[in-house]
Amino acid sequence: MDDKSNPNARPQLSVIIPARNEEDNLPNCLRTLLLQSDESFLLGRDWELIVVDDASTDRTRAIGEAAVAQSAGVRLLEPPALDLSVGNRVFTGKTNACWFGAQQSEGQWLLFTDADTLHEPGDLVRALQEAKTHGVAMLSYSPRQIVSGFWQRALMPLVFSELATVYPPAQVNDAVNGLAAANGQFLMVEREAYFAVGGHKGVGRSVLEDVDLADKVKSSRRGLWFRYAPDALSTHMYRGFNDMVEGWTKNLVLLFPHALVLAGWRLLDIGLLLLPMLLIPLHYLVFWQQMVILAIWVRTLFRFYGRVARSNFKSLDCAVSVFALPLFIGLLVWSWMKHKLFHEVAWKGREYRTER
Repeated sequence: MDDKSNPNARPQLSVIIPARNEEDNLPNCLRTLLLQSDESFLLGRDWELIVVDDASTDRTRAIGEAAVAQSAGVRLLEPPALDLSVGNRVFTGKTNACWFGAQQSEGQWLLFTDADTLHEPGDLVRALQEAKTHGVAMLSYSPRQIVSGFWQRALMPLVFSELATVYPPAQVNDAVNGLAAANGQFLMVEREAYFAVGGHKGVGRSVLEDVDLADKVKSSRRGLWFRYAPDALSTHMYRGFNDMVEGWTKNLVLLFPHALVLAGWRLLDIGLLLLPMLLIPLHYLVFWQQMVILAIWVRTLFRFYGRVARSNFKSLDCAVSVFALPLFIGLLVWSWMKHKLFHEVAWKGREYRTER
């Protein structure tokens, strides 16, 4: 850990990007970050940018090297080799890269942001000010989600509406409420607080490191602030259907501890939404019975779309989300099986054993 004693000698902020095989995303992420630099917030003086190449096999490292050559204040690092053998694993790829980047950083604040993020002008300065305004040691933003293809447009609103229900920002931001949440796509933490709670090393084995790190910070009573922030950044989390399935398989049961119960409730939604088609054609139903069935259907529809509206997705994406209910249920069950029965999940070409 960096032991420099004079905090005034540090830049205000270190931006740390853990990157594994991100040749498609990293150039635009770097471009939007480099545009943050101006005379009042100068890269190399007021802030630094660190790319941590996590054993990439594509052009990620070359892209990072080009950024170093073009801009002062940009560094490219390579973390220690990762040991994933059973019994020896203390990190995931991401926590290993984040922890190494943090140890090499200089900033009074550390911002961990993913390579698939696009940053709006001035978002770094505004985030620093927002954290100081609220008097918190950690600030995290949930980005505007960029989706492509039918299944992303349909499934992502379902997932994020459930996240908004389980992790309401008002409760997360309430210092006396034990609920903690964060989004690793934009997670900014004060340096002293980060190392005091163990940083990414303290949650090294976790595949849901952002929420676990937020829980450590909040439990230490240092203050946490979390919000939906389309004004700050956007992200395209998944490039295809298979990536999306793998990503949510890794995370869903950790985000929703009662995943099977949630799957059951969403299965009930399907049954109630199909109720008119299943029962009304039956000839022995009288008019008032048909009206009761229709009323149940309308109520279910309103409740479903009222919940999905919390996702902050576009209206059209929310409208088609009903078609992804079977997929969402399947992913909840599959995530539970992978974690609880098989004790193994995959991400970015690596297999991780999960806790028994």
